[in-house]
Amino acid sequence: MKNLGIILLAFINLLCKGQPDSKAERNVGGTCQDCVALLDFRLLTPNPKSVDSLPGFEENEPQIKITGTVFQRDGKTPADNVLLYVYHVDRNGIYQPSDAPVGWEKKHGQYRSWLKTGENGKFAFYTFRPAPYPEAREPEHIHIYVKEPNTIPYYIDSYLFESDPTLTEEKKQSLKNRGGSGIVRLEMKNGIWTANRDLILGLNIPDYE
Repeated sequence: MKNLGIILLAFINLLCKGQPDSKAERNVGGTCQDCVALLDFRLLTPNPKSVDSLPGFEENEPQIKITGTVFQRDGKTPADNVLLYVYHVDRNGIYQPSDAPVGWEKKHGQYRSWLKTGENGKFAFYTFRPAPYPEAREPEHIHIYVKEPNTIPYYIDSYLFESDPTLTEEKKQSLKNRGGSGIVRLEMKNGIWTANRDLILGLNIPDYE
Protein backbone atom coordinates (compact mmCIF):
# COMPACT_ATOMS: atom_id res chain seq x y z
CA MET A 1 0.00 0.00 0.00
CA LYS A 2 2.88 2.34 0.81
CA ASN A 3 4.40 1.80 -2.63
CA LEU A 4 0.99 2.34 -4.25
CA GLY A 5 0.66 5.65 -2.41
CA ILE A 6 4.08 6.78 -3.63
CA ILE A 7 3.16 5.88 -7.21
CA LEU A 8 -0.13 7.79 -6.98
CA LEU A 9 1.59 10.89 -5.59
CA ALA A 10 4.17 10.76 -8.38
CA PHE A 11 1.42 10.44 -10.99
CA ILE A 12 -0.55 13.39 -9.58
CA ASN A 13 2.61 15.47 -9.49
CA LEU A 14 3.28 14.63 -13.15
CA LEU A 15 -0.26 15.67 -14.14
CA CYS A 16 0.07 18.97 -12.30
CA LYS A 17 3.31 19.74 -14.06
CA GLY A 18 1.58 19.19 -17.40
CA GLN A 19 -1.12 21.79 -16.70
CA PRO A 20 -0.69 25.47 -17.63
CA ASP A 21 0.16 27.75 -14.74
CA SER A 22 -2.63 30.35 -14.95
CA LYS A 23 -0.91 32.48 -12.29
CA ALA A 24 2.02 32.95 -14.66
CA GLU A 25 -0.20 34.30 -17.46
CA ARG A 26 -0.33 38.06 -17.85
CA ASN A 27 -3.74 39.67 -17.51
CA VAL A 28 -3.92 41.93 -20.56
CA GLY A 29 -6.50 43.36 -22.91
CA GLY A 30 -9.04 44.72 -20.45
CA THR A 31 -12.52 43.30 -19.83
CA CYS A 32 -13.65 40.47 -22.10
CA GLN A 33 -16.12 38.04 -20.59
CA ASP A 34 -16.33 35.74 -23.59
CA CYS A 35 -12.64 35.60 -24.52
CA VAL A 36 -12.45 32.34 -22.57
CA ALA A 37 -14.32 30.84 -25.53
CA LEU A 38 -10.91 30.57 -27.16
CA LEU A 39 -10.14 27.77 -24.72
CA ASP A 40 -12.86 25.58 -26.28
CA PHE A 41 -10.12 24.34 -28.61
CA ARG A 42 -9.16 21.93 -25.82
CA LEU A 43 -12.51 20.19 -26.32
CA LEU A 44 -12.73 20.32 -30.10
CA THR A 45 -9.37 21.01 -31.74
CA PRO A 46 -6.61 20.05 -29.29
CA ASN A 47 -3.92 20.44 -31.97
CA PRO A 48 -4.85 23.48 -34.09
CA LYS A 49 -3.05 23.97 -37.39
CA SER A 50 -1.93 27.18 -39.05
CA VAL A 51 -4.50 26.66 -41.84
CA ASP A 52 -8.12 25.61 -41.43
CA SER A 53 -11.61 25.89 -42.90
CA LEU A 54 -14.59 26.98 -40.85
CA PRO A 55 -17.78 24.89 -40.90
CA GLY A 56 -20.08 25.93 -43.73
CA PHE A 57 -17.28 27.02 -46.04
CA GLU A 58 -18.25 24.62 -48.82
CA GLU A 59 -21.99 25.27 -48.56
CA ASN A 60 -22.11 29.07 -48.50
CA GLU A 61 -21.29 31.97 -50.83
CA PRO A 62 -19.34 34.12 -51.22
CA GLN A 63 -16.35 32.07 -50.13
CA ILE A 64 -13.36 33.96 -48.75
CA LYS A 65 -9.79 33.25 -47.72
CA ILE A 66 -8.04 35.29 -45.01
CA THR A 67 -4.26 35.13 -44.63
CA GLY A 68 -1.79 36.85 -42.36
CA THR A 69 1.34 36.76 -40.25
CA VAL A 70 1.46 37.27 -36.49
CA PHE A 71 4.39 39.45 -35.45
CA GLN A 72 5.90 40.19 -32.08
CA ARG A 73 5.52 43.69 -30.61
CA ASP A 74 8.36 44.98 -32.84
CA GLY A 75 6.22 44.34 -35.91
CA LYS A 76 9.06 42.42 -37.57
CA THR A 77 9.71 39.16 -35.71
CA PRO A 78 7.28 36.31 -36.52
CA ALA A 79 5.46 35.00 -33.46
CA ASP A 80 5.42 31.25 -32.87
CA ASN A 81 2.90 29.21 -30.87
CA VAL A 82 0.14 31.86 -30.89
CA LEU A 83 -3.47 30.67 -30.77
CA LEU A 84 -6.13 32.47 -32.81
CA TYR A 85 -9.89 31.99 -32.46
CA VAL A 86 -12.21 33.26 -35.17
CA TYR A 87 -16.01 33.14 -35.39
CA HIS A 88 -18.87 34.89 -37.14
CA VAL A 89 -22.59 34.84 -37.94
CA ASP A 90 -24.31 32.97 -40.76
CA ARG A 91 -25.69 34.41 -43.98
CA ASN A 92 -28.77 35.60 -42.05
CA GLY A 93 -26.69 37.52 -39.53
CA ILE A 94 -27.35 35.01 -36.73
CA TYR A 95 -24.89 33.21 -34.44
CA GLN A 96 -26.46 29.87 -35.27
CA PRO A 97 -25.27 26.87 -33.22
CA SER A 98 -25.32 23.31 -34.50
CA ASP A 99 -27.76 20.69 -33.24
CA ALA A 100 -25.24 19.58 -30.60
CA PRO A 101 -23.36 22.73 -29.53
CA VAL A 102 -20.21 22.42 -27.44
CA GLY A 103 -19.02 25.07 -25.00
CA TRP A 104 -19.35 28.64 -26.23
CA GLU A 105 -20.87 27.50 -29.51
CA LYS A 106 -24.25 28.13 -27.90
CA LYS A 107 -23.51 31.87 -28.03
CA HIS A 108 -20.87 32.17 -30.76
CA GLY A 109 -22.50 29.81 -33.23
CA GLN A 110 -21.02 26.95 -35.21
CA TYR A 111 -19.01 29.01 -37.68
CA ARG A 112 -15.77 29.17 -35.75
CA SER A 113 -12.27 27.74 -35.75
CA TRP A 114 -8.86 27.78 -34.07
CA LEU A 115 -5.46 28.36 -35.62
CA LYS A 116 -1.96 28.10 -34.23
CA THR A 117 1.09 29.77 -35.72
CA GLY A 118 4.38 28.04 -36.41
CA GLU A 119 7.86 29.52 -36.50
CA ASN A 120 7.03 31.74 -39.49
CA GLY A 121 4.00 33.22 -37.73
CA LYS A 122 1.75 32.64 -40.74
CA PHE A 123 -1.89 31.55 -40.71
CA ALA A 124 -4.84 31.27 -43.08
CA PHE A 125 -8.49 30.34 -42.82
CA TYR A 126 -11.26 29.68 -45.32
CA THR A 127 -14.85 30.65 -44.65
CA PHE A 128 -17.77 32.51 -46.18
CA ARG A 129 -18.53 36.20 -45.92
CA PRO A 130 -20.92 36.79 -43.01
CA ALA A 131 -24.00 38.96 -43.26
CA PRO A 132 -24.53 42.02 -41.05
CA TYR A 133 -26.80 41.67 -38.04
CA PRO A 134 -30.49 41.65 -39.05
CA GLU A 135 -30.96 45.20 -37.78
CA ALA A 136 -27.78 46.25 -39.67
CA ARG A 137 -26.49 48.14 -36.63
CA GLU A 138 -23.05 46.64 -37.12
CA PRO A 139 -21.06 46.08 -40.32
CA GLU A 140 -20.20 42.59 -41.52
CA HIS A 141 -17.42 41.28 -39.32
CA ILE A 142 -15.41 38.28 -38.16
CA HIS A 143 -14.37 38.20 -34.52
CA ILE A 144 -10.81 37.24 -33.65
CA TYR A 145 -9.30 36.51 -30.23
CA VAL A 146 -5.65 35.88 -29.42
CA LYS A 147 -3.78 33.84 -26.84
CA GLU A 148 -0.04 34.10 -26.57
CA PRO A 149 1.89 31.51 -24.53
CA ASN A 150 2.23 33.92 -21.60
CA THR A 151 -1.08 35.81 -21.64
CA ILE A 152 -4.75 35.21 -21.03
CA PRO A 153 -6.97 35.31 -24.15
CA TYR A 154 -7.80 38.80 -25.39
CA TYR A 155 -9.62 40.26 -28.37
CA ILE A 156 -8.30 42.38 -31.20
CA ASP A 157 -10.19 44.41 -33.79
CA SER A 158 -12.61 42.28 -35.79
CA TYR A 159 -12.15 41.76 -39.51
CA LEU A 160 -14.20 44.34 -41.41
CA PHE A 161 -14.64 44.56 -45.17
CA GLU A 162 -13.71 47.69 -47.05
CA SER A 163 -16.46 47.00 -49.62
CA ASP A 164 -19.18 46.73 -46.98
CA PRO A 165 -21.65 49.63 -47.46
CA THR A 166 -22.58 49.52 -43.78
CA LEU A 167 -18.96 50.28 -42.79
CA THR A 168 -19.43 53.99 -42.31
CA GLU A 169 -16.76 56.63 -41.83
CA GLU A 170 -18.05 57.11 -38.28
CA LYS A 171 -17.49 53.42 -37.57
CA LYS A 172 -13.99 53.57 -39.03
CA GLN A 173 -13.09 56.50 -36.79
CA SER A 174 -14.30 54.62 -33.70
CA LEU A 175 -11.96 51.65 -34.20
CA LYS A 176 -9.18 51.08 -31.67
CA ASN A 177 -6.89 49.20 -34.08
CA ARG A 178 -6.16 46.55 -31.49
CA GLY A 179 -3.49 44.35 -33.05
CA GLY A 180 -3.56 46.63 -36.08
CA SER A 181 -6.33 47.71 -38.43
CA GLY A 182 -9.00 45.08 -39.01
CA ILE A 183 -10.28 46.56 -42.27
CA VAL A 184 -9.41 44.28 -45.18
CA ARG A 185 -9.78 44.50 -48.95
CA LEU A 186 -11.01 41.40 -50.73
CA GLU A 187 -9.47 40.62 -54.12
CA MET A 188 -10.22 37.70 -56.41
CA LYS A 189 -7.22 35.36 -56.46
CA ASN A 190 -7.21 31.81 -57.81
CA GLY A 191 -11.00 31.72 -57.85
CA ILE A 192 -11.61 32.89 -54.28
CA TRP A 193 -12.02 36.28 -52.63
CA THR A 194 -8.81 36.76 -50.64
CA ALA A 195 -7.55 39.30 -48.11
CA ASN A 196 -4.45 39.61 -45.95
CA ARG A 197 -4.12 41.12 -42.50
CA ASP A 198 -1.00 40.92 -40.40
CA LEU A 199 -1.33 41.02 -36.61
CA ILE A 200 1.02 42.75 -34.18
CA LEU A 201 0.93 41.36 -30.66
CA GLY A 202 0.31 43.96 -27.98
CA LEU A 203 -0.39 46.83 -30.38
CA ASN A 204 -2.99 49.11 -28.75
CA ILE A 205 -3.74 46.37 -26.17
CA PRO A 206 -4.37 47.71 -22.63
CA ASP A 207 -1.98 46.58 -19.86
CA TYR A 208 0.32 44.88 -22.37
CA GLU A 209 3.56 46.57 -21.47
